[in-house]
Amino acid sequence: MTAGIHPRAIVEEGAEIGEGVEIAPFVHVGAHVRLHDRVKLHPHAVVLGHTEVGEETEIMPFAVLGTPPQHLSYKGEPTTLKVGRRNQIREHVTMNPGTVQGGGETVVGDDCLFMVGAHIAHDCILGDRIIMANNATLGGHIHIGDGVFISGLVAIHQFSRIGNYAFVGGGAIVTGDIIPYGSVFGNRAKLEGLNIVGMKRRGMPRKTIHAIRAAYRMLFAPEGTLQERIDDCVEAYGEVPEVMEMVTFMRAAKDRSLCLPGQ
Repeated sequence: MTAGIHPRAIVEEGAEIGEGVEIAPFVHVGAHVRLHDRVKLHPHAVVLGHTEVGEETEIMPFAVLGTPPQHLSYKGEPTTLKVGRRNQIREHVTMNPGTVQGGGETVVGDDCLFMVGAHIAHDCILGDRIIMANNATLGGHIHIGDGVFISGLVAIHQFSRIGNYAFVGGGAIVTGDIIPYGSVFGNRAKLEGLNIVGMKRRGMPRKTIHAIRAAYRMLFAPEGTLQERIDDCVEAYGEVPEVMEMVTFMRAAKDRSLCLPGQ
């Protein structure tokens, strides 16, 4: 095992350190931490608790991972934080492990960027290629799909869900679920349309984008009940997987209401 551990770093006995890991001075790594190959920890980074960090993830100064969740029911149970591969975790980012009440783990996917001051609370489940800009904050028990962009100073209420490739505008306060490909803005965030830019960046075919736009207009039309509109959408666009992803997401809503246009 080879690792570049600076003599002024604290690496507690029991920590598992992979090949090619770089640990700078004044870093603190706890006894139950596992750092996979080529992880890089910059000065003053802290990784504690039952935390696992995937290959080639880079953690910048003063980021703190694995300290106890901010939950009054937490009594020191060995819950976990699992961070995936190739993530960029910038200065002052905080990530907490799960709670027994919430399933016991917080999970972060691969290839994400967490900018300065972002916070991932207990029991959150995050997909891949997520971007959280400066000081964006997640409450507990939040599920976020792949490719989501969360702008700066956003606050997302606990138990919310955000579907794949959604966009959240700067300063938004999100208290409802956001459909896949949706785009929300506002102090009390409301659905303003679709994340067309994100779909184009993903390389989604124009035909698919047109189908999603047509389905969106149908789903949020003023006529009929929501269930009637969902049924009509399935009948018209059931062969489009991305549309069915939106429908499945809407049908699964339970803990939070959906973000809707004009709320």
